[in-house]
Amino acid sequence: MTTVTFLKSGGFYYGFEEQGHTGYGESGDDVLCAALSSMTMLIVNAIEVSYGCDVDYKIDEVTTDISLTVKSALPKYEKDERKQFAVSGLIQAYYLQLMDLIEDYYEFLDVKEKETEL
Repeated sequence: MTTVTFLKSGGFYYGFEEQGHTGYGESGDDVLCAALSSMTMLIVNAIEVSYGCDVDYKIDEVTTDISLTVKSALPKYEKDERKQFAVSGLIQAYYLQLMDLIEDYYEFLDVKEKETEL
């Protein structure tokens, strides 16, 4: 099972952590894992390239654990409200997409939220 924990501070999404293998299919043939990987890289590329923000992320190729944080999603670190809301909104959109996926893949995917200080 893959567990994705979304990080929030003051109600703003600013990152997530993904852990575990979905187990939906064989390695290299797991469409759920491929979907998660694709969406994760979309988030990274959109924030880095389209929004011009620094993204702190780590991907462990062996365990497939991923962690991502973007300080620009928080008012404490980003003065431009439009950029802040765009970044936080993109991460929230990923959360909402996974909540839709969990309806069909609840045995392979778990999604959580965690309020923290950054």
